[in-house]
Amino acid sequence: MRQALSLGRASWRRVRFELARRLRPAVEGRFQPYNHTLPDRYPWLFDFAAAALRDAASPRLLSFGCSHGEEAFSLRRRLPSAVIKGVDIDPANIAACLARSHRSNEARMGFEVGSSARNEPSDHYDAVFCLAVLCHGDLTVSRAQRSEPLMRFQDFERSVVDLARCLKPGGLLFLHTTNFRFCDIIAAEGFDVVLEARPSQMAPDVLFDREGRLMPGERYLPVGFRKRKPPA
Repeated sequence: MRQALSLGRASWRRVRFELARRLRPAVEGRFQPYNHTLPDRYPWLFDFAAAALRDAASPRLLSFGCSHGEEAFSLRRRLPSAVIKGVDIDPANIAACLARSHRSNEARMGFEVGSSARNEPSDHYDAVFCLAVLCHGDLTVSRAQRSEPLMRFQDFERSVVDLARCLKPGGLLFLHTTNFRFCDIIAAEGFDVVLEARPSQMAPDVLFDREGRLMPGERYLPVGFRKRKPPA
């Protein structure tokens, strides 16, 4: 009986959490409703970035949608001289990041609550990471045929254009696990693809076109892009 009651309480907690998440008011700049992350989640991507930036004396990195900071600290291990900033919409996530950086005595890492990169300086970062942020997990689970109202292409494009603006010419933009394709935004014309994922390195998240219509079976493998330098 006690075991049944315990299972019942656990099920009720999951139901309450799910209802609260689904009924949570929309917040500008919030895409992914889940905070799930893992240590060193994309080692092949982080290794590529570290190799590409190895000649930079003190590269500036932006971890956009940094969650609990696993991404930022994975990058720190590979690029010990980097100046790293993490931005996340959830104040509780940023509090966890700040506590961890304080325990580690990290003087070259900073974290800030934010829903966009609009306040970041232009032509500033050597690399920007936006991984599993510009997507909504429920679109895949529910087998949605349209991205709206959970996601709109215009919001995706606006966020990515802001991230692109923050990059130095020659800087690297990493987008992994999104519900739209980078190649569909106008800003993509100013970038070259430098890294593609293998199919096994891709999440199962579905893709939508500019009009928010499902693209059945579509897989978009480019995940790393270099901002072109202006002609001399």
